[in-house]
Amino acid sequence: MGLPKININFFGKMKPKNRRVPEGVVALILKDDSQQEDFIVYKQDDKIQNWNGDNTLYINHALMGGPREVMVVRVPEETTDFEASLDVLKYKRFDYLAIPEIGEGQTEAVAAWVKSKRKNDKKKIKAVLPSHAENHESVINFTAKEIKVGEEEFTTAQYTARIAGILAGLPFNRSSTYYVLDEVDSVLEIDDPDAAVDNGELILINDGKNIKIGRGVNSLKTIQEGENKNDEFKSIRVVAIMDMIHDEIYDNFNDNYIGKVPNIYDNQVLFLNEINRGFTELAGLELLDPNYENLAWIDVDAQREAWESVGVDTTDWDDQQVKENAFKRHVFLAAKIRAVDTIEDLEFNIEI
Repeated sequence: MGLPKININFFGKMKPKNRRVPEGVVALILKDDSQQEDFIVYKQDDKIQNWNGDNTLYINHALMGGPREVMVVRVPEETTDFEASLDVLKYKRFDYLAIPEIGEGQTEAVAAWVKSKRKNDKKKIKAVLPSHAENHESVINFTAKEIKVGEEEFTTAQYTARIAGILAGLPFNRSSTYYVLDEVDSVLEIDDPDAAVDNGELILINDGKNIKIGRGVNSLKTIQEGENKNDEFKSIRVVAIMDMIHDEIYDNFNDNYIGKVPNIYDNQVLFLNEINRGFTELAGLELLDPNYENLAWIDVDAQREAWESVGVDTTDWDDQQVKENAFKRHVFLAAKIRAVDTIEDLEFNIEI
């Protein structure tokens, strides 16, 4: 039995005005012996002081993207792993994690921690990691190299703070695809950017006028057999929309229903109505497709199976009877939605 459980799972159906303006939160882990505080939260226009020069720049890079706030965990400069600093973030709410001084051999443990938090603790966080092909929607595999800003050149890892700030600060009415980084003068150009994108890499490209993000994809490259995912899970924007919906439903159920509302059909309908009103609002904002039936309902099959599992014969119950017989403490719901990505590709055939 354990504690009350809230499982909200998104799955992809396989082939046969800004709601958040911007409210994303960046978490940075920085190596520093100058700063005395171990955890600091910065908002836009806050004064950044007592950090060494590089770390002040990383914080400013994150804030440039316009997130609501940047939370910073300080670790000593001699730190060789980030287990303790990740533990500090265990109960914090944030959207994107970056570690600008992370080493090549340290990304795997961070990726594993992020995936575990999403799966086991329902924390819908993502990490921007340098050149780490995790094949998972929670890891953004940033691979740009030789990033030149004025007289300075940044490594891939060092610029993850900037990318995390961009992703956290973007309103939901646009994606990161072709987001222009005005400050960047040049970047090491990739021979085959299409192949890089298909490989799950977030790259920077030079279009002759600007340096900008290629396509806004995460590291998910290959969908394994048995995974309830489709190609939509490769989009950073679509995953962000799904995470937002998850968190809003989770918070509502956790704050207003668990232990506070009797488990009867009428109260389940009230909860469903709140969810469906939210879907309608999101469709009006074009985060969900307004031409699609975005709808939640009581999962009759799951509820019937639950009663059958304890020896109750439901053969003579029609679907409405199943709905009206709430099962103990459990609420069984299902839904179908269609998250909207941005316009990114054009096929235009003109006959003359």
